[in-house]
Amino acid sequence: MSELETAVQQWLDEVVIGLDLCPFAAAPRRRGQVRIALCQPPDEDRLTDALLAELERLAATDAAELETTLLAIDGLLADFDDYLRYVDFAELLLHQYGWEGEFQIASFHPAYVFADTAADDPANLTNRSPCPILHLIREASLSRVLARHPDPDAIPAANIRRVRALSPDERARLFPYLLG
Repeated sequence: MSELETAVQQWLDEVVIGLDLCPFAAAPRRRGQVRIALCQPPDEDRLTDALLAELERLAATDAAELETTLLAIDGLLADFDDYLRYVDFAELLLHQYGWEGEFQIASFHPAYVFADTAADDPANLTNRSPCPILHLIREASLSRVLARHPDPDAIPAANIRRVRALSPDERARLFPYLLG
């Protein structure tokens, strides 16, 4: 396993699940239904090939076997604005290939900054990952778990409170890839 794969797994287990940033991630992770697909594309065309292959894999595989995929991108889209532009393109691909309503894409990046948020605001930590990641989510599954959650609209604000409450030592331990 590569150093980056280890970092992504650690981020998923300790940050996303450990801090309960996604209250729906723990069960599929325990059941082995989360795929971490590391790609090292030389350019955006090869990244698009990898993205389409992962979407096709999800479409062809029962959710009981494969619930969701984290497409971890190594060596490309390090610039956050370039990444956001690619996320917009990826959303267009969902529409173009008829997957709108079947899949959605959540975005994570080491330099993630929410609109109208300062770059150094700890709130951004909720979407900061060791590398650019496209999280491919089954909409039907997401709808089911959101329907069972007592207050899904409160999740983002609770996540922001949680990461803002982390001590500097906790931030350094959980987000070592941001130190530099």
